[in-house]
Amino acid sequence: MTLSVKSKPYIIPEYSLTGDLLSYQACGLQYRYQNRGALPPSTPVQLWFGEFIHGVMEEAYKTWHEGPEALRFPLVWKDEIRVIEMNVNRRLRAKGLLPPPRLFCPYDETMETEGFCPDVNHPHKFLASKRTEAAINTWGPHLFPLIDNAEVKLKGCRDLVGYQPGVHRAQTYSVTGVVDVLSAVSMERAQTGNLILHYINTHQEIRAIIDDLLSLDYEIIIDYKGMRRPPMYLRPGVSNPTWEAHAWQVLTYAWLRSRQKDAQRPVAGIIFYLNELVPSAEDIRDLKIETKAGLTDILPTSRADKQALARWRKGSKGDALSANLREQRSIRLIPITEKRQQESLQAFDAVVKDIENSIAREMKCGSIQGCWKPNPQDKTCKACSFKIYCPAVKGKYPMSIP
Repeated sequence: MTLSVKSKPYIIPEYSLTGDLLSYQACGLQYRYQNRGALPPSTPVQLWFGEFIHGVMEEAYKTWHEGPEALRFPLVWKDEIRVIEMNVNRRLRAKGLLPPPRLFCPYDETMETEGFCPDVNHPHKFLASKRTEAAINTWGPHLFPLIDNAEVKLKGCRDLVGYQPGVHRAQTYSVTGVVDVLSAVSMERAQTGNLILHYINTHQEIRAIIDDLLSLDYEIIIDYKGMRRPPMYLRPGVSNPTWEAHAWQVLTYAWLRSRQKDAQRPVAGIIFYLNELVPSAEDIRDLKIETKAGLTDILPTSRADKQALARWRKGSKGDALSANLREQRSIRLIPITEKRQQESLQAFDAVVKDIENSIAREMKCGSIQGCWKPNPQDKTCKACSFKIYCPAVKGKYPMSIP
């Protein structure tokens, strides 16, 4: 009797639009250590806050959805928002993500020791809490009534460009993401004076796409980011890969969403850069540099904002800029067309191809540093736990004792 041999397991590699696309573009070598090697960063400020602010916005929406009449804007931080923050913080702690000191107070009023706070008067409204309060009270009243589907899970398969049998792991790969969706039906029911609808209706390209539709049914994809608005250019004439990648991300979300059975035509994406609502000293310093060099798309236009930015010095208050400018910089609209979607998919295919090629090289030679490309940038490197032995910045960042 002939016994059949069990075939090798066939696993389709899975790629997340945020966890893989953006991380790899920031630095391939750091991506290998953190994402594929599961080595946690020693100071995960961006990782923690990104998950925290996204979780707070989702939790706030669910709380509002359960009883819209009981939750009136603006919400009071200590009485209403703080409960949401603590629930999200507990979930992150269970995943091993702890808040960096002086960014978020993880204690309640029953805590009798200082911990990492300046005194025992818990809870403290540090920067993370100031931003969650601003995000919920600025966009919540306008956004929450428009959301038709919250936390929609997206998943699809793509062919691996340049697939070589015996070299690459699989002929296809899976791309995943999670988004909130606004529907035309929900927007039709919105009250007049809705700020989101104002931005949509005054965006000429998006308005033209909606007007050309044969159906009145359409959708808008939403994504939150716990970061400042990136500049369009690294220097005059040189586009910023991060700015482009954020657009690719939303456009790929739209492609994935359009393939689901219950989906309507996605016409636009909205990215909320929530750090812009309460900028840090470093954020304003960067804005001042970008404004002077003409690198950002949303510039101060009012006389008051221009003067405030010109006068701003390190140590000045973070509310130097007007609420109107901070609001404008916190929202980005991306028109969705077939051409742009195809360009985004091709860009994502290229990133996955680079990652799979790096994996194949490492499996062949066994060297991590020789197979993964570093991308040295001062901000990325300063926060990186692996800079001490990174070949791209060897000796530039001396070892320090925490």
